[in-house]
Amino acid sequence: MNFHNLNKKLVWLFSLVVLAVAIQSCGSKSNSGGKTLSSTKSTKSKGLKGLFFKPATEDPGVFNGEIVAVNRKGWSQPTPFGMVLVPSGSYLMGQGDEDPSRSAINFPRRVTVSAFFMDDTEITNYEYRQFVESLLRDSLSVLGETKIMSDYYPDTTRWSEDLKMPGYQTRDFTYGDPMTENYYASPAFDMYPVVGVNWSAAKYFCDWRSKLMNSYRKTQGLSALPRFTLPTESEWEWAARGGRASAKYPWGNPYLSNAKGCLLANFKPHRGNYDADGYEYTAPANAYSPNDYGLYNMAGNVAEWCEDAFEENASAVTWDLNSMNRDASNPRKVVRGGSWKDIGYYLETGTRTFEFEKNKRSYVGFRCVMRYLGRPSSR
Repeated sequence: MNFHNLNKKLVWLFSLVVLAVAIQSCGSKSNSGGKTLSSTKSTKSKGLKGLFFKPATEDPGVFNGEIVAVNRKGWSQPTPFGMVLVPSGSYLMGQGDEDPSRSAINFPRRVTVSAFFMDDTEITNYEYRQFVESLLRDSLSVLGETKIMSDYYPDTTRWSEDLKMPGYQTRDFTYGDPMTENYYASPAFDMYPVVGVNWSAAKYFCDWRSKLMNSYRKTQGLSALPRFTLPTESEWEWAARGGRASAKYPWGNPYLSNAKGCLLANFKPHRGNYDADGYEYTAPANAYSPNDYGLYNMAGNVAEWCEDAFEENASAVTWDLNSMNRDASNPRKVVRGGSWKDIGYYLETGTRTFEFEKNKRSYVGFRCVMRYLGRPSSR
């Protein structure tokens, strides 16, 4: 017998075993979806017992009379239609440029945000119309037509009311009537952002959308997904920056136009030249280029409702992990991003402002988010 060759084979085999153990000890996931192989719990389903004993059949999660730590099969969290995944991260939340007059209410602070899905555009007239028609069809006997039309139907009169000159509230100096008559109803504006919707109506839309989705998933035998909600202020700002941690605008720094002089958002440029950016009022929800997360119009077009109540000293009343100011007694709610009627300052990613939760405006809309459960595999 050639003992020399046998020893070499034994050494080679032993090296493979040591290498396999080393790889497993680094926290790699088990194929069964359970805990890491460094956990003693996972050895109950993957260890030597599995080689000699059949798994228990009487109870899921029980193996040879012991509980086993494994993931239930069949779970995955799909990307909702029209949404993009915003990864988790940490950033300095607050003004991206010097602003001495507003620094007291926007002091930069480090905030960490978990991953979430976000609508790639603002909610459009077409999408919101599905909500209103559903209420009129299915909830009329519960809510009543008066409540639906007064609370949830967009207030189209805001186009003329919001543009009245200060001090002349009884006279209309604007040309807002065509927008009042056509903006929500006409197919020409189906893909434009819905406006004239207050904070409470935006929240109710999120609830309706959640029930619509999970009712269908239940009929398919699928697990329920997290609810749709409005983004928190910290989520909104993190998403607006598009991965550019200190960006002044969603497209970066430091200008509102590109090298060719083309304006990058829909706002009020050049001391009131509304048409200079291509649109006098709102623009289609997917107009202009998206930021690096694939989100459109995170600056301009319409300002957007956030979940948070507005406080000047937000850094003192919110935590630094998934921060949110949930103060139901405060009627002032955060709006972010600026709109078609705002100057460039309000388009900055760090600019904070508010609107009263019951107010409906021709320049405020919203988009939804859904929390991601766990951590994206790409990270």
